[in-house]
Amino acid sequence: MRIVIIVEGSTEKVLIKHIRLFLETRGLTGRMPSIKPFPCNGRLPKGDELKRTVERLLCNRKKPVDFVIALTDVYTGNKDFKDAADAKQTMRKWVGANDKFFPHAAQYDFEAWLLPFWPTIQELAGNNNKAAPGGNPEQVNHNNPPAHRLHEIFKLGNKYRYVKPRDADRILRKNDLLISAQKCSELKSFLNTIIKLCDGELIP
Repeated sequence: MRIVIIVEGSTEKVLIKHIRLFLETRGLTGRMPSIKPFPCNGRLPKGDELKRTVERLLCNRKKPVDFVIALTDVYTGNKDFKDAADAKQTMRKWVGANDKFFPHAAQYDFEAWLLPFWPTIQELAGNNNKAAPGGNPEQVNHNNPPAHRLHEIFKLGNKYRYVKPRDADRILRKNDLLISAQKCSELKSFLNTIIKLCDGELIP
C-alpha cells in the first residue's frame, strides 16, 4: 500500500519518519505501508488546486498511490480556517467526494504535538525555568501559537535558535509519539486514519 501525505514543508516531513517508526509498534507485520511526504514549501494548495493535486497523485501511472492524506496547520498566517474541524471540512469540500482522500489538521500548528515533550524541549533549549503551557496542547494559542513558544524557550536558553526540522526531529527522536497522541485528539485522529487503512489496532 502506498500513502502520500501532503504537508506544508520540511518540519512536517520530519514527522513522517517518526510515523513510520510508530507504526512498527502497532502490530502491522506484513502490512506496513509505504508513506511518502508531498511537501508544498509553505502551505497546502487551496480550492481546485488541492483537488487537482490529489487527483494527480491518485492517477499517477508511474507511481500509483492508494490513498492521499492532507495535513495542514490551522494557523497558516491567513484566516482560511476557524479551527481544525473547519479546516478538515473545507479541504473535503474543495476535493469533493473521494473515498481515497483524508483531510487532517493540526490545531494551531504542528508544534502543538511537540508540547507534551516539554522536558525534552527544556533540555535541548538549555532552559529549565520556563514552565510548559498548561491545558490541552492543541488549544494553546492566545495569539502565541506553539511554534512561537518553542522559539521563545530556545531564545531564552541562549544555546541556539529553534530550527523547525532539526529540533522537531531531535524532540521526536527522544519520545514516544503515542504519548502525544493520547493528549492531542487531532494527532490521534491523523494516526488512526493511517492505522485503519492498514487494518491495524486503533489508538483508543
